[in-house]
Amino acid sequence: QVQVVESGGGLVQPGGSLRLSCAASGFILDYYHIGWFRQAPGKEREGISCISNSDGNTYYAKSVKGRFTMSRDNAKNTVYLQMNKLKPEDTGVYYCAADFVPTPQAMCVLPADEGHWGQGTQVTVSS
Repeated sequence: QVQVVESGGGLVQPGGSLRLSCAASGFILDYYHIGWFRQAPGKEREGISCISNSDGNTYYAKSVKGRFTMSRDNAKNTVYLQMNKLKPEDTGVYYCAADFVPTPQAMCVLPADEGHWGQGTQVTVSS
């Protein structure tokens, strides 16, 4: 059974850090482009960080560049999103997705009805 499961969300104060995990089962994550997406309250889902399946080329949205770092651990079939210097506007549900697309940038605009998606993990940045 193909499954993607996110974890690591929670409540954190502004300026704090969290590390999200995206674990895959039923398929080899290394073969896929992987993306992290965020849906803030009342807003559309947006791709914030996406990594290629080969050379590790990573795309970051302007809103998170310099603060978030995406990485892969192929041995654990898991992808991570290290989030530092968190801001209240980072609040939202974070989703992980996997698919075959040409580039990380293309991965970050993946439609919700394509690829393998997790159920999401809530991140709340508040004092």
